[in-house]
Amino acid sequence: MPGKSRSDFVRGYFAAFQAGDRAVMEAALSDDFTFTSPYDDAVDRAAYFDRCWPNSKLFRSMTIERIGEDGDGAFVLYSCETVDGKTFRNTELHRFHGDRLRSVEVYFGATYRAGVFIPQNQSN
Repeated sequence: MPGKSRSDFVRGYFAAFQAGDRAVMEAALSDDFTFTSPYDDAVDRAAYFDRCWPNSKLFRSMTIERIGEDGDGAFVLYSCETVDGKTFRNTELHRFHGDRLRSVEVYFGATYRAGVFIPQNQSN
């Protein structure tokens, strides 16, 4: 692939999310982009910008720890700190079509406050 690596694209995606730079994200996402997380099942571009994009304001920091590229995909492990002091690590699978991001799947990690594990609500 000429130009940027998948890792460069992932870093750009995270930077745009943290900066709230929607124009960069609009250009980066394919027309058939989908976003999946424990809260969202393959939502389209419009739903992503409506439901997920505003959440960038909830983060004090997001730090990429590791990116592993594999063909048209890249896994990214990152840590976050929220504005209310919670910390956690997540993993995402980014899939590309050419130089545009086609899908993101988010896998949530454990949450901590001041180094103490915070159990999440559990279904019975």
